[in-house]
Amino acid sequence: MPQKVRIALDAMGGDVGASVVIPGAAISLKRHPDSEFLLYGDSKLIDAELAKHPALKAASRVIHTDVAISNDDKPSHALRRGRKTSSMWLAIDAVKRGEADVVVSAGNTGALMAMARLHLRTLPGIDRPAIAALWPTVRGDTVVLDLGASIGGDAHHLVSLAEMGGAMASVLFNIERPTVGLLNIGREEMKGHEEIREAAERLRAMNLPQLNYVGFVESDDIGRGAVDVVVTEGYSGNIALKAAEGTARQMSDFLRNALTQNWLRRIGYLLARGAFQALRAKMDPNKSNGGMLLGLKGLVVKSHGGTNAEGFAYAVDVGYEMVRCDLLTKITQMINSDGSALAQTAQEAVS
Repeated sequence: MPQKVRIALDAMGGDVGASVVIPGAAISLKRHPDSEFLLYGDSKLIDAELAKHPALKAASRVIHTDVAISNDDKPSHALRRGRKTSSMWLAIDAVKRGEADVVVSAGNTGALMAMARLHLRTLPGIDRPAIAALWPTVRGDTVVLDLGASIGGDAHHLVSLAEMGGAMASVLFNIERPTVGLLNIGREEMKGHEEIREAAERLRAMNLPQLNYVGFVESDDIGRGAVDVVVTEGYSGNIALKAAEGTARQMSDFLRNALTQNWLRRIGYLLARGAFQALRAKMDPNKSNGGMLLGLKGLVVKSHGGTNAEGFAYAVDVGYEMVRCDLLTKITQMINSDGSALAQTAQEAVS
């Protein structure tokens, strides 16, 4: 393990760039003082923010570029315009060259995925990377993937997601055989698209030693913590994520409105304020910010583009923890521990 965790930040990524990235990094540094940062972007904007955070400035190095990827850029356009010159590419390149242990960006998801896949490459047996995140549940946390890295996926892709998610859960939760479920519209075997049913058949037949496939799960099972890992393709996964975040905000608004309608309710709120604050913190999407791009030969964390400084700090925390637990090495070892599982499913997909 390195003495310092070296974190490359795309300081221009996200809806507002450096004005969130820099204070977010400062918050994370307080929690993890053994971090150091490489900050890629417009040095004038970065330096202006760093002046407000002396401790972060002392732990950082600024690498100037005035090329930033827009949230509206298509991945192909971002690659043409920002390859080798943009803050996003340069931050990824720091991981490629071994100058950083992890890269964190709140920038354009499609561009980040395209650049990371092109520059870092995927692990053997992995066709497409996936965004995996820790989903808070009533039982703790559940690993959910894919949350929007790509749309659609055949049975081989879903099996590879199960393997990567299982490896991540095993490392983070210290479980020898984490339980894994495929997200579907019902638990019955005849339900769902052909790709999902085929993936289920393969997972049962493979009986992988590093995970315990338990069958189909429905969307309401995620919040209950029914399994350690929920697997789905990126389209439905992203919809599930956004629906959950919207519901959390809706419930927070309902509570606030209900508890401020009259003076009796206000008194009740004051008496139970600690409990309501704990509930609000639990439901805060910013505290679940930061998705890992699994399947790459390098650690990449995607932050929400519209998060605040505290939310970005949580994404940086995710990157820090992934480095400290040596996630990439352990996933590489566990994803195909017998040397044949994914290669076999890939061959079956071709044939």
